[in-house]
Amino acid sequence: MLGDEETLTTPLQQIEIKGQVLAALDNAPLPGASILEKGTKNGAVTDFDGNFTIKVTNENAVLVVSYMGYTAQEVPIKGKSKLEIVLSEAADSLDEVVVVGFGEQKKISLTGAVSTVDLEDIKVNPTSSVSNALIGNVPGIMGMIQSGQPGKNISEFWIRGISTFGGGSNPLVLVDNIERDINELNIEDIKTFTVLKDAAETAMYGSRGANGVILITTKRGSAGKIKINFKDEFIYNTRTITPDFVDGLTYANLLNEARITRNEAPIYQPEELEILRLGLDPDLYPNVDWKDLLLRDGAMTYRANLNMSGGGPTSRYFVSGSYVNEGGMYEVDKSLKDDYNTNANYKRWNYRLNADFDITPTTVAKVGVAGSLSKRNSPGLGDADFWGALFGYSPIRTPVLYSNGYVPAVGTGNQTNPWVMATQTGFNENWVNKVQTNITVEQNFDFITKGLRMRGIVGYDIQNRNNIQRRKWPEQWRAARARDANGDLVFTHISNPSELTQSSNSSGNRLEFYDLMVNYNRSFGKHHVGGAMRFTRDAFVQTVALGSDIKNGISRRNQALAGRILYDWKNKYFVNFNFGYTGSENFAPGEQYGFFPAISGAWNIAAEQFVKENVSWLKLFKIRYSYGKAGNDQLAGGERFPYLYTISELNGGGYQWADFGSDRSYNGMIYSQVASSNVTWEVATKQNLGFDIRFKGITANLDLFNEERTGIYMQRNFLPDMVGLESTPRANVGIVKSRGLDGRLLYQKQLGEFIVTARSNITYSKNEIVERDEENNVYAYQNEEGYRVNQSRGLIALGLFKDYDDIRNSPTQNFGEYQPGDIKYKDVNGDGVINDGDRVAIGATRRPNLIYGMGASATWKGFSLGVHFQGAGKSTFPIYGKTVQAFREGEWGQVMKGVMGDNRWISADISGDPSTEDPNASYPRLSFGDNRNNFRESTFWLRDGRYLRLKTLDFGYKLPNSLTNRIGINTVRLYVVGTNLITWSKFKLWDPELATPRGEGYPPAKSITLGISLNL
Repeated sequence: MLGDEETLTTPLQQIEIKGQVLAALDNAPLPGASILEKGTKNGAVTDFDGNFTIKVTNENAVLVVSYMGYTAQEVPIKGKSKLEIVLSEAADSLDEVVVVGFGEQKKISLTGAVSTVDLEDIKVNPTSSVSNALIGNVPGIMGMIQSGQPGKNISEFWIRGISTFGGGSNPLVLVDNIERDINELNIEDIKTFTVLKDAAETAMYGSRGANGVILITTKRGSAGKIKINFKDEFIYNTRTITPDFVDGLTYANLLNEARITRNEAPIYQPEELEILRLGLDPDLYPNVDWKDLLLRDGAMTYRANLNMSGGGPTSRYFVSGSYVNEGGMYEVDKSLKDDYNTNANYKRWNYRLNADFDITPTTVAKVGVAGSLSKRNSPGLGDADFWGALFGYSPIRTPVLYSNGYVPAVGTGNQTNPWVMATQTGFNENWVNKVQTNITVEQNFDFITKGLRMRGIVGYDIQNRNNIQRRKWPEQWRAARARDANGDLVFTHISNPSELTQSSNSSGNRLEFYDLMVNYNRSFGKHHVGGAMRFTRDAFVQTVALGSDIKNGISRRNQALAGRILYDWKNKYFVNFNFGYTGSENFAPGEQYGFFPAISGAWNIAAEQFVKENVSWLKLFKIRYSYGKAGNDQLAGGERFPYLYTISELNGGGYQWADFGSDRSYNGMIYSQVASSNVTWEVATKQNLGFDIRFKGITANLDLFNEERTGIYMQRNFLPDMVGLESTPRANVGIVKSRGLDGRLLYQKQLGEFIVTARSNITYSKNEIVERDEENNVYAYQNEEGYRVNQSRGLIALGLFKDYDDIRNSPTQNFGEYQPGDIKYKDVNGDGVINDGDRVAIGATRRPNLIYGMGASATWKGFSLGVHFQGAGKSTFPIYGKTVQAFREGEWGQVMKGVMGDNRWISADISGDPSTEDPNASYPRLSFGDNRNNFRESTFWLRDGRYLRLKTLDFGYKLPNSLTNRIGINTVRLYVVGTNLITWSKFKLWDPELATPRGEGYPPAKSITLGISLNL
């Protein structure tokens, strides 16, 4: 919109244009708006009052005026020297469409708790598993990575935490409306990513919606010329934190001390320690750094993605292909590299074709075909034994090879030579092939009544998994710790050689899915009404390796009828009612179906006239509330048909029916599993209070939630014997309450060509067991009721015993012998004895109760810079095992560096210094073998799982269009990304996000990525 004009009088070469840029809603000036002469680099920026001055060289010049959050305008000069330009707010804020269970819905009309994901934020993370990019980026999602190993580097995640101890806690993930694995998805194929968190959005999923729902849609084509996108990434991976171990001499001295301090003879004599120190006899006194020998410093990953889209008036398409090759960090025997690879490598190929066809002007058919093929390698004895041997085989146990070429070992299985285990025992290949298909038909019934739509979907997915083990074994020996009279080694034969053998196993499954939905949405003046009905049915069946159990060949079937009614007036008041009526074949007739309703409402206060008149800068202020129910039919262990009983033959019993001298003995029949005919799903009653605010570049969302999960499925393990059952029945007897909050804050600001964005999100959840079937404890604090699900438990450590007087004056500890320097525990119940009656809840849970993220990004003239931090809190976990609790398993187990701290307890008889007998020392008196007093779960071994991580740091540059257009390319962007670069945590031994008690696993990757993206 243009204001008053003045005729130009300056020469064309020096045309000066002045003007002001205003907002359409309230006529407020827009500082920092960008003014650019179209087709040139000539530009200007508005000042604080929205004013600008720019000189152009052409009286026909066109000014491009843009401001973040507003629709850009092209303004021709046409003889004007003074301009007033009014920008309208972009439609994305109020008219933005969000994908929910019943299709698409305007974001302004949402009454439930929904998180949408900015895909550009998660694409920054160069991971092959989508789940790894969600934590700390999406409010409402909590989780932790399980491993850093290629092919296994996925995250376990939950929506708003854990609310059950019975069945599964994983959310329902739907890709193009069909349940599919999120981690097999190519992130470049994703169009939208939505998280449904409360009953207003998940009730329609009935018995499958209690744990929340994730909706993912994939990209489709649009009419127009072909668009080609290519992305190529080279990634160098190292490890975040890998445990280190002490060297051989330190290990031998600690081993001797562990025996001497317990009045046992040392294993190594002084002269042997000297031989070890000088390295004079590496056959009998080796000093091997197994970590350095078995693990590479880093490995490369390569990722490539190509997609094309386009179409004409009646058909459109999107086709993509991607490849990822993740290198493992295991060292290999280079002499075998031409035969096979024992490294932990992972490869995956993805493909997708989405095609849309206009059958008639009102009928559209959509076809989707996608799939993946993956291959994961591992050493012959597997990954678990690899890490078990690395952590268990001490540096002085044996050399890598004896000097005569013999292969050493102290035993078989995971107690073999780690080098042999990693490189000489063959290799495994795990292949997974998935094919996913779906056909959708959409019909527009506007010719009957405006706003009426119908959609039908048929889906058919198959998966086949094949695991091939190719095993071999070298001949192995063990040398005695003394040479014979000739100075030769004396060997004991451990195992015979085995040539390469092959075995395999496979599994497979099939999913059939049917979906029919009718939608109606229409506006009548200021009134908007909508409604929907949806029917779904699916059947999942195992197709390979069924075994003898007939249940394995029976499909797992679910079907549901869902509905919704919604109404709003003037985008101001909103009411929504929806329900799910779902059934599962896993329960008895009469218990198979359940009704799950939900109601919600919202009030957009910013749309009120008094707010518009007095607080015009407030663009959105909406309050939401929802109440409803959803269910969870996931049974613990994947149990099937608990309403059926099982009859088995009685072993070791029966009756002899024959006369003396004859045999007619028959075993009897018993109920090996009693029927539980009344069991059904868990029911989650959810409440949510939400707030949405937007003003002056700031967008904020906050949700407070409360949930009560009732009818939690579990075994009745504590029924009295007088009931007379020979098996444990099942029942819905558990209750868990959980509450918390999640929210996000986004700030965007434009100053000319400089655009800055700051963002943060948080999710906090705390649960409490209200009711659980458990035996009656003498002490209430030992019940699980009243505490968190999976609450850590143990004794309360008071430090270490100072001396024998301290022992005599303290309550008796009934865990075996103990001495000064051993752990002293608190007598919680005051009975004068420390035993299991003094175990209490300690710390929190292994899974974090708090997840948060914060970051910022900036762009200027093609340059971009971004940073993102991710953290976790309210987490504790115990540590134990052979490398943490030194010599717990005798000589099997390394000693981890740093585990003993800076001031471990040492007897003055050994150290010569009484100050080393410190009752507040960081590590107790050493021992050899299992120490029943010290190696118990207690606060002494409890560690803080909090951490803050520099998750990503990225820098990119988009080449000027004037350069790329010359070679027929629209855009070229070069970038570098650092991932997991720095981790701050009190816990230093291994990566705190893993929260494992032993640390025996593949650490998460720390990586540097170099990439290029092209758009043709």
